This record gives sequence, structure tokens and C-alpha cells, in this order.
Amino acid sequence: MKRFRWTVRRLRLLAWMAASVWLLAACSTPSPAATATPAEVAADVAAAPTATYVLMETAALTETAAPTAGAPVSENTEITENAEVTDAAAPAALPTVTPQPEATAADAPSEAAPPAFAPDQVSLGLEVVAEGLAGPLFVTHAGDGSGRLFVVEKPGLIHIVAGGQVVQPAFLDLTDRVGSSASEQGLLGLAFAPNYSETGYFWVNYTDLNGDTVVSRFHTPAETPNQADPASEFVTLQVDQPAANHNGGMVLFGPDGYLWIGMGDGGGANDRFGNAQNPATLLGKMLRLDVTSNPDVPYTIPADNPWVEADWNGADVVDEAWALGLRNPWRFSFDRATGDLWIADVGQNQYEEVNVTPAGSPGGLNYGWPIMEGMHCFQSADCRGDGLVMPVAEYDHSSGCSVTGGYVYRGSAFPALNGVYLFADYCSGVMWATVPEGDGWATYEMLRSGAMVSSFGEDEAGELYVTDLASGTVYRLVVQ
Repeated sequence: MKRFRWTVRRLRLLAWMAASVWLLAACSTPSPAATATPAEVAADVAAAPTATYVLMETAALTETAAPTAGAPVSENTEITENAEVTDAAAPAALPTVTPQPEATAADAPSEAAPPAFAPDQVSLGLEVVAEGLAGPLFVTHAGDGSGRLFVVEKPGLIHIVAGGQVVQPAFLDLTDRVGSSASEQGLLGLAFAPNYSETGYFWVNYTDLNGDTVVSRFHTPAETPNQADPASEFVTLQVDQPAANHNGGMVLFGPDGYLWIGMGDGGGANDRFGNAQNPATLLGKMLRLDVTSNPDVPYTIPADNPWVEADWNGADVVDEAWALGLRNPWRFSFDRATGDLWIADVGQNQYEEVNVTPAGSPGGLNYGWPIMEGMHCFQSADCRGDGLVMPVAEYDHSSGCSVTGGYVYRGSAFPALNGVYLFADYCSGVMWATVPEGDGWATYEMLRSGAMVSSFGEDEAGELYVTDLASGTVYRLVVQ
């Protein structure tokens, strides 16, 4: 069992972490000023004759190096064939970083800590649940006691899986309005209202035919529980996307009953448009919206969102935002036992990261992009980590190319996994387990799956699933 651990407290970054050691030549131009607006940054880039940044339409940044287009991958990553990746060397040990007292690091998890994890006594495996799907990107449940699984397909379909069979016709068909031509576009997320069994409401996140983000509510008629009404669309949120990548995609109801939406930084590379640290835009943020209190309006702002009344460094922040400094939070989840928030943020060219924020946090957090990539200064020989949330886990691109966030296991079938956070890499298929250990965190390699892990999913009982984009398969995660 390969094991690597690191201590996460408040991190102090060392000057020897020179950006020149690890930046690729194509990414050498500094990011725009953190406070610049998208329009200002775009104008600056357009005016610079030597700029090396390119939009997704050009070959240099299409992120199509992955064997199959789908879940987000980091730019300029060379991907090997599946068989070669499966047999690749184990990840190297991760470093211990000197803490920085001023920084806001993830503390120990909330109460309900599980017994000590024994990774050498756990052998993970994947058990086929359904096959023959077209680009599966997510799997979830409706919370209605039916036991059904709902699988999101990239081209714009949602299928029900029941009794090991894919139910026909599709639960929802949005192929007429979903744009999925680019690798990170398509029907990307699905979240059922906490009271779905009474209201029939659920929300999806997709890119439209113009490539822009749309979050919409749909309705399932009581008389057709296996088929929602595609004409019932009620748009909750629309966000213009300046490039075809970094669209985020996850929508999820939190323990607070609000809808959480992960927004990428607008794409390109190196936060080209200066969005992640820009308080005036929804891009590069974690959003928190009230979409259930008044079904006649798209959404209202929760009164306790962190920047409703407060400023950030003297600047007004969009009220929808709960946190900023995100690059592409493709998948995030809440621990159903503690309420802790886990965010896997896809990296640039070097590091993938996982962040955890304890339940009860008031928000107003900065996850650090593009000041940092993982635990490392980005495009700078030195940087300040003051006030930044540092990852509890990271890995470099010798182990993969794009992190796929998972869940803390809270099912009953495999007690050895209780309280363990499981995640994977999209390109290599390697799966890891992260657990609290001492005053920090430890991460263990658990499985070389050979799958192109586009997402994890959770059923109503807390059992975990994996979607394989390349093979069109949904698996159940098991202990062998």
C-alpha cells in the first residue's frame, strides 16, 4: 500500500518554490491583476502582441489530450494510454510544508470522527451497475425512497437506473438545448430538491448552444415519475462563459437547504480573465442560493451569505458568492454526517488539490487560485498565504492530470470506510483515501482502477458509485 502523508496547518511558503522550476513555457505570462474586470483583462490580453494564451477553440488549449473528452483536465498535460496509466508507478510521497500562522487552513473535521482507518486492510474494487451509457458524468439519487439512480450523460440526457437496468425512455432529454462539443461542455450536474417527493422539482447545470452556463429548474409530474417534463424549464441562473473550459458543473443542495453551485474561472489558462480573485464576477466562486423559499422567482440571496453586508479588502463582492479563489471545482460534496464541505479543484499544469471546510463556517473564504496552485506559489517565486484556505491533499501530474472529487463514505455496507474521503484522478484512474491523522491529514493510494473517472456519486443509503466516461459504465465502489 503506497502511503503519503502531509501536515496541513497554516502554511508558510518558502522562497525556493520558484515558479520557474515548474511552469511550462506556454504558461509564462503572468495572470491579470486580481482586481481587474473581465473586460479590462481581455483588452490587455488582446493588446499584447506576445501573449501566449489562447482560447479553447485553438489546438494549444483544447484539453483534448485525454483519451476521451468529458470531465475537465488540466492544460498541456500529456496523457498515456489506459493500460500504461494503470501500470504506472505509484505517486511519490507528498511534502510536509511549514505552517504559516496567518493563513486560514482547514481544521480538524467536525465531530462524528470514525475509528482509525487501516488502509492496508482495505482492498477497493468496482462492481458494474449499468453499462452502455453515453458519456456518463454524474450519478445521484432523488431522496424519495425509490432506490433509483439517476445518471447524467454529457450530450444532454438523464437516465434512470433501476434493478441494474437503464430505464427507457430517458428521464429527461435536453439534447436540443445543451452544447456539448467541447471537452468540458455538456449536461454537467443534477440536484434534486430536498422535498422532491412533494414538489417534483430538481435542478440541472448545463452549457447552452452558445457555451454559456445555465442552471435551471425542471418538474416531474406525479403521474409520470420516471419522466420529467422538458418544457417545464425555469431558468435560475445564466452566466456568460468567455471560453469553453472551466465551467464547473456541480450543483448540490447543502445541509442548510440552499443550492450550492461551483463556478470555474472562465477558462483559457492561468486565470486568463482575472476572475477567481475578482469580487465583481460570479466566475471562480462557490455560489450559495435560496431556490426553494419562493418558487416564483429564480432565487433569493441567503441573508447570511458572507458578503451581503461585508466588503472584501474594501471591495464589494457579488452577494451570491460564499467563497472565491477557485479554478474549476468540478466536483464537491458535503459529508452527510458532519456537514463538512469537500472541494476538489482542478489544477493548471502541476498540482491537483482537495480542500475541506468544517461545517459551520460562515464562508467568506479564499481558496487561493491563482495566487497558488495547490500548496505552491503560482507564477511567482514567492507569495503570501495570508488568509488563504490551504488544501488537505494534493498530488502532482506524475500521478494524473485532473482531480475528480468524491465523497466521505457514510454507507453501512463497508464499515472499514466509515469517515474516509475517497477521490480519484480522471486520467490515471488512481483512487485515494484521505483521513484525519494526528493534527493533520494522511492520504493513501487505494486502487488503480483503469477507469476514466468522470465523477463519484452517492445513493440514498450513502453507498458510493463511479462513472467511467470512456466505457459508459456506472460502477459501485466495494470493499473486496
